[in-house]
Amino acid sequence: MNETGLRSDEARWRLGFLSLEDTAALGRRGILLPDPGSVLVSPGVQLEEGVVLWPNVILQISSQGHIAIGHGTNVFPGTRIVAPAGSVTIGAGAEIGEEGGFTIKAGAGDTIAIGDGARLLGGGSLTMSNRVGRGAQILGPIRCQNCTLGDGGTYRDPEPDERGGVLKGSGVARKIEVPQGHVIQAFGLFSEAVMRRQSYFHPKD
Repeated sequence: MNETGLRSDEARWRLGFLSLEDTAALGRRGILLPDPGSVLVSPGVQLEEGVVLWPNVILQISSQGHIAIGHGTNVFPGTRIVAPAGSVTIGAGAEIGEEGGFTIKAGAGDTIAIGDGARLLGGGSLTMSNRVGRGAQILGPIRCQNCTLGDGGTYRDPEPDERGGVLKGSGVARKIEVPQGHVIQAFGLFSEAVMRRQSYFHPKD
């Protein structure tokens, strides 16, 4: 290893991340990393086979934190998942951070659970405790705190009112609950916005 690589590994070690060699070695476990040199992963992060870590992804835990990501989930560029003393679990086949990355941070005592097939995009964030149900979506730069989105089908489900709960737009969502088949669109405070059926935005002919 050249001098630049040694300096990089020293910085990774001091910040609590795997070395470049160990990061690249995740590929032998079926993790897909097109650019290992741009990805930072803490020892102890649990990744199932088929997880895709795109460039500029950070997965960071401390000795008291927990991150687990399920089979086939895509973690897109610019996404940062941090659990210094909390828990983040992401199910299978989720899409995290397309169109601008996403920040997920579980502090002391916080639990963030993201279900199978969920989709989080557009530069938003999850902090404190949140439950994003199976197939649920957060679409846009939305700061979510203590929110619950109900289980349902994914955005590919042909029946909009059977899909997981959705937040779309931009702004702040605190203690918001969206059941299956419903959506709140807002540009500011989601607590002041109207909840609608998803078929309102996706009517059938």
